[in-house]
Amino acid sequence: MTIDIYQIDAFTDRLFGGNPAAVCPLNDWLSDDLLLSIAKENNLAETAYFIHKNDNIFHLRWFTPEIEMDLCGHATLASAFVIMECLDYNVDQVYFDTMSGQLSVSKTNGELEMNFPSRPPSPIDLPEVIANALSIQPQEVFKARDYMLVYESEQQLSDLKVNASKLEGLNLDPGGIIATAKGDDSDFVSRFFTPGAAVFEDPVTGSAHCTLTPFWADRLDKKELHAFQISERLGELHCRIEGDRVYIKGSAVKYLEGTIDLP
Repeated sequence: MTIDIYQIDAFTDRLFGGNPAAVCPLNDWLSDDLLLSIAKENNLAETAYFIHKNDNIFHLRWFTPEIEMDLCGHATLASAFVIMECLDYNVDQVYFDTMSGQLSVSKTNGELEMNFPSRPPSPIDLPEVIANALSIQPQEVFKARDYMLVYESEQQLSDLKVNASKLEGLNLDPGGIIATAKGDDSDFVSRFFTPGAAVFEDPVTGSAHCTLTPFWADRLDKKELHAFQISERLGELHCRIEGDRVYIKGSAVKYLEGTIDLP
């Protein structure tokens, strides 16, 4: 048996930027063990699988090399890109039935805009195990799905080093650690770390912006925000908040297309 695979760089308009995701369209669901094995073999932050249900509605699931995720932004953007740009579906909007409810992605002026749930954070004390792993301590700490550490400046965030070995055994599944600050040339910047994952620092994390967007929208008193995730690969996101929904817009490019031979 063979299945198709695409690798898409999401939240970027250039190859080798943004966050790479594998996308596999399926006719029927494979076993969870096989879905996880493929994700492990791909060894990317996320592998997305979708099945066409009817019209422009698809069932979408996301897997890291370790677990199935409840929400993933860049692999959702990549999946929409594959449907709209690589396959024979003549649509400018798709709906995904997921573990986090129904999500939509629309094509707008050459970019893709995702409609995601807002996950505003609440203040919390920083666990000692996380504090001990940080080269610079944050000014404030919050939590929704992920811990969110707020820093004084973009320079501090860029200088921050996180010791992965000191976070071994810390179980945040399916979450991680967001570090963020007000941007120098954007509204805000961020980085994202996932203890125990094959990819410790995620290049661009769409789902983290479900928390970052309501936080910075409130702090900066604005509804529309321009953001960068300042990983080595760099990702650019345009975010807006409307009620309990977050809209995250970005670009994507195709890196490869091929097939997987399965037993």
